[in-house]
Amino acid sequence: ASLPVSMSCLEEKNHVDERVSRFVMPIGATINMDGTALYEAVAALFIAQVRDVPYSFGSIIAVSITATFASIGAAGIPQAGLVTMVMVLDTVGLPAEDVTLIIAVDWLLDRFRTTVNVLGDAIGAGLVEHLSRRELDQLGEAETVKMRKQSVAERTKDWSNTPL
Repeated sequence: ASLPVSMSCLEEKNHVDERVSRFVMPIGATINMDGTALYEAVAALFIAQVRDVPYSFGSIIAVSITATFASIGAAGIPQAGLVTMVMVLDTVGLPAEDVTLIIAVDWLLDRFRTTVNVLGDAIGAGLVEHLSRRELDQLGEAETVKMRKQSVAERTKDWSNTPL
């Protein structure tokens, strides 16, 4: 639901090229779930602390990697992180029913997750535009020349059909 507003803000307020924002933002909204990955990793570590389960550096890395991959597969809908949280908890060996500890505050955390996700997508679009500015300018010039040639060809074609 935030995608049209995000693209509009990028194009109108931040002057990101619309070709970039309209290509990068939908991909980012689907794949780039930074907030969800952070949420799942922190929530799994919180549940481990509540259960007094000791965790090592290796288990923290395993949770982080699993949360990152699980967030890529998470849908961009409210409370989708709760579904993938079960995979992350399973990685650490925590029971899936511990997700209920998070449900009470998930509605609030979901707003922060969405903010981080959208901000990450916008920064990615800005970075892509910055790094490809020269190519975009060249494409823009080539497109303008092509459109002018087509316009001239269409006008001259119309002249050949006139009776005069």
